This record gives sequence, C-alpha cells and structure tokens, in this order.
Amino acid sequence: MASSQTFIPQISFLIFFVLTLPSCTPIETSERITLPTPSPSLAWWTPAQGLRYQIQFVDYPLDLKVEADIFEVDLFETPAETVEALHGMGRRVVCYVNAGAWEAFRPDAGDFPQEVIGRDYTGWPGEKWLDISRYEIFSDLMEKRFDLAVEKGCEAVETDNVQGYRHSTGFSISYGDQLTFNQWLSEQAHKRGLAIGLKNDPEQVNELLPFFDFAVVEDCAVHGECGMYLPFIQQGKAVFQIEYTDQFKSASQFCLQTQANKFSGLLKNRWLDAIVYFCD
Repeated sequence: MASSQTFIPQISFLIFFVLTLPSCTPIETSERITLPTPSPSLAWWTPAQGLRYQIQFVDYPLDLKVEADIFEVDLFETPAETVEALHGMGRRVVCYVNAGAWEAFRPDAGDFPQEVIGRDYTGWPGEKWLDISRYEIFSDLMEKRFDLAVEKGCEAVETDNVQGYRHSTGFSISYGDQLTFNQWLSEQAHKRGLAIGLKNDPEQVNELLPFFDFAVVEDCAVHGECGMYLPFIQQGKAVFQIEYTDQFKSASQFCLQTQANKFSGLLKNRWLDAIVYFCD
C-alpha cells in the first residue's frame, strides 16, 4: 500500500487496481510449522474490542475531527507533533509499516539490497515484493522503522504485506518462511513495547494468534474470509474490518455481519482519505 506521495498523483490507477487482482501461487496447505510460545516481555497497550478505528494516508494534515478511538497513520508521513496531538485528545495511534514490500518513494528505499527486491506488486506503482525468506538481509532496516515508530510515540504498528507466500513475488517463499518472518516482526514490536496487528493473512491466523495483539483485515466480506479471523475475537483480541466503497455503496451492506462477528467495521475509499463510515 502506498503513502500520500503516491496516492494523490496516481488515483487514476484505482480502476486498474480494482479490476486487476494480484496473481497468486498455490498455498502450501500441507506445510504447517509449530512456532515457539512467545516469551514474556514488557507490557504494552493492546486495543479492546468494539473501538472505532480510523485510517488515513492521504490528504494530510490528518483530520483530527474524526470521532475515532484509534488512528492508523503512515509512519514516515506523519510528524511526531500529530501523534502528540492525537494523544492529547485521548486517541491511540497505530503506525503503518510496509514490512513485505519495497516502496520506491520511502526515504530508506535506496538502502535495500537489490537481490531482495522482486516483482511489481500488481496495482500499486512503485511497489515491489521483498524476499522475506531472507529477511535477515534487510532486518536492520525494519528494526529502524520500528525504532522510528517508538520515537514518534506510536503505541502499535500495523505491518502490511505479510502474506507474500501466496503471491507471485519472484521468489520461492514458503508457508514456513512467512510464519518465521511474521513471528520475527511480532518479536521486534514487543521488545520495543509496541502492540502489533496482523494484516490480511487469514490462513496463518491460528499459528500467529499468540504473537499478534489484534488484526486489521481488508475486503474480508468480499472474499468470504471474515470468519477466519474469529479466533482473535475468541481470544479477546480486536479485529478491525475495512471494506471499500468500490465494492459497497454503504456500510449497511456488511455491518450486520460485522457486528455479529464482534468486529469493528468501517467503510473507506480505496485511497484512504479521511472519509469514513463506521459500523455502529
């Protein structure tokens, strides 16, 4: 997912995005990896179920008038002063980190080794998949991003594109590789006192549930995947369900099921401006 520097000039690509789904490779459903139990660490804030969740990546400065409990903002684009202002209003802040794809417009883009930058991420110009099977090669860059989240005052991170094993990335990424990388991301967040949200990785929910504090899911009503995130609810963890206006004309078309699942639902424009409709 791109930042404000990409969304604004390239909204014309939205039609292309909607009509062109990323190509996927067969899921290695027979491969199951047992992850170790998370070790005790520092306490960190975790979102409760039923909170309002807002996400805005374009049309900065951020619209602070939105009545939401939690704001997800772009790590690089959002100044620390904005995070501080949200805290002053009693809001919590989640910082967006693209963990599984390289973005040409990021300030650290030139620091990634070429050998781990793969195929284009279909529908998002300037974005390419990363070879997370060799994440150690760029792990220091991800750690610096997490450090920046702490410096800016974020309480949590949402790590995007953590399901590359399902896609045509240009690399041989296995189910187990993805689990290992996602677990490592969780460890890096927690050692810094940050909560972490699992993004769009439904097949690995059961294995990763002990490591992630909440889930952020997109288009699960469209793809029939919402039920796969119910283990989070059963464990007392929040699920924030984002659906988009290119698929639904109103939130009422999906909110009844969202509320039945005890998810926090919201309807957004695909380019993630300030406009939001909540399921409450």
